[in-house]
Amino acid sequence: MPEINLVGAVTQALARAMEEDENVVVLGEDVGLNGGVFRATDGLQERFGEKRVLDTPLAEVLIAGMSVGMAAQGMRPVAEIQFMGFGYSCLDQLVNHASRLRNRTRGRLSCPMVMRMPYGGGIHAPEHHSESTEAMFAHIPGLRVVIPSSPARAYGLLLAAIRNDDPVVFLEPTRAYRAYKEMVEDDGVALPLDTCFVLREGTDVTLVSWGAMLKETLETAETLAADGISAEVIDVATLKPFDAETILRSVEKTGRCVIVQEATLTAGFSSEIAAHLAEHGLMSLLSPVRRVAAPDVIMPLARMEKHYMPQTNRILETTREVVAFS
Repeated sequence: MPEINLVGAVTQALARAMEEDENVVVLGEDVGLNGGVFRATDGLQERFGEKRVLDTPLAEVLIAGMSVGMAAQGMRPVAEIQFMGFGYSCLDQLVNHASRLRNRTRGRLSCPMVMRMPYGGGIHAPEHHSESTEAMFAHIPGLRVVIPSSPARAYGLLLAAIRNDDPVVFLEPTRAYRAYKEMVEDDGVALPLDTCFVLREGTDVTLVSWGAMLKETLETAETLAADGISAEVIDVATLKPFDAETILRSVEKTGRCVIVQEATLTAGFSSEIAAHLAEHGLMSLLSPVRRVAAPDVIMPLARMEKHYMPQTNRILETTREVVAFS
């Protein structure tokens, strides 16, 4: 069983899903001949043919509309949008059709489509290539939003998303694509959707994050442990529907919570988590919930990214303030 990185795990999950179900098709710009902008579909067209791995025109709204139509007729399309910043034209199809199809037809039709989008900063890309606007997609009723943070979770969650009978926006953190490798068995076993994953047990403070920011969050937990502070680390994984119970149980134990997101602060998904803790976990809190996020400005280019995105030292400083609060 070889070690693979996150982008390799995506490729492996797509191939497994296509082997198991002939109704699974992959479509998008350059996904066939070139294997995708990040090579996540590399080799799939050669293996499964041009009718199941379709190169499309440079038209995101077309990709989204085709996916809705195919899903409504019993297929399971997996569409690739090259970057999250190119996905906004897809909102018409996602909001008005994909997310509403089951409700609109009173259950007669469903929309089992997956829209894959690389997202986030850290790769020194130009404008429209580094957005982190996951909260916008999570606001849409009827739509699942899933974000893997490791190769193993990418494999298991993507299989679950493809097998799900409702539309899923699957956001892949570009900074994590080739960050590290781990053993991922190609056994076809999916991971549960709508569930948070506790990556590290702790008793003093709960650290909550998702996507590529789990790296800095786990680094913070390691540093705190050297100081005798026990941090529990939770990977949200599925932003919509949101598994609030796992976080509430953790905060009942620790009494403190810091939420870390790459997205800008205002109206980010960390706000939803903080609001839920205020409404349902107030009596467990020993200190105010704190958020660590990017400033409310457009992602700067290239070398300025590191000054924009939350770094370990910021998470560490905020967490120590929360633990010291009395």
